[in-house]
Amino acid sequence: MTLILLAISATIVLAVLAWKLALFALPVMVATTAFQWMYGAGAGFWTAMPISLGAALLAFAVVFAIIGFAKNPALRLAALALVAVPSAIAGYALTYGVAKEAIDSVLLLNLLGGVSGIVVGIAALFNLGTVAAAISSR
Repeated sequence: MTLILLAISATIVLAVLAWKLALFALPVMVATTAFQWMYGAGAGFWTAMPISLGAALLAFAVVFAIIGFAKNPALRLAALALVAVPSAIAGYALTYGVAKEAIDSVLLLNLLGGVSGIVVGIAALFNLGTVAAAISSR
């Protein structure tokens, strides 16, 4: 019982952290992928690091440019989905990783992870909306 309560409280704390950091899931995933690709291609650590950071900044800039300047609603929706999907995956993985030692039921574990993923994906959309509104109002 104590372990279940610990898992629930750790999930709540990490969910609040994920809510705050949901907007940064896309740049982190892009940077990680670019780093692995460059390092695997034979570039050294110090060469792959600035390239991966540049790729993350470029992904962030492209999403904000599309949301800020595009008039096509389908294009804006695609940009929002591009941010929300990695955030939802990160929220699912975060909750699954915390609760997998405390919850034996696979169905309950997947439901908890799915709900957390949906909440973190929605949080990314809200955070992106507030940041985009602040940028476009200037």
